[in-house]
Amino acid sequence: MADIIAETERLILRTIDEGDAVEQDRLLNTPAVMERLGGVKELHEIEAKHAKSRALYAQEGFSFLFMIEKATGEMVGHCGIKRVDNPLASNLGDHEVGWLVREDRWRRGYAEEAMRAVLDWAFGRVDAPHVVALTSDLNVASWKLMEKLGMVRRKDLDFDDPAYPPEDRTTILYSITKEQWESAR
Repeated sequence: MADIIAETERLILRTIDEGDAVEQDRLLNTPAVMERLGGVKELHEIEAKHAKSRALYAQEGFSFLFMIEKATGEMVGHCGIKRVDNPLASNLGDHEVGWLVREDRWRRGYAEEAMRAVLDWAFGRVDAPHVVALTSDLNVASWKLMEKLGMVRRKDLDFDDPAYPPEDRTTILYSITKEQWESAR
């Protein structure tokens, strides 16, 4: 049974449950949504990420969540907190936040609404001292939201990841501290 972590005006943010992989594959795993995230994934890859998220939630009390639209009850996105786990990153173990929204719900403010709740969770119950977010230079919508949330570009933490296509190979990072988040609210 999924846990509800937060509610916003339009969204319920809940933990990942058994069987969610098929729904994520259908609604979120599209070429447009996954364009800057390494491309469309195989169902078994989504299932493996879900297992990892459930284990992280059981062990540390945070993970990635689904955004459920209150008006329709539909899954409209994925967001949450995990640990930086890319071995090429110099900040392994930091709290990392991220999100994606299904294409037919773009430009409605869902990512910002969800991420404000996730940052409250990160700096509240999770008690993270700071969080980072990762993207590529070409994912303009992503890093613009990071800036809107008060995150600061951290060029010192950038790294190249050959697992991504050349245009997305350089991973750029933004961060925000608990103090920065609280003073901006």
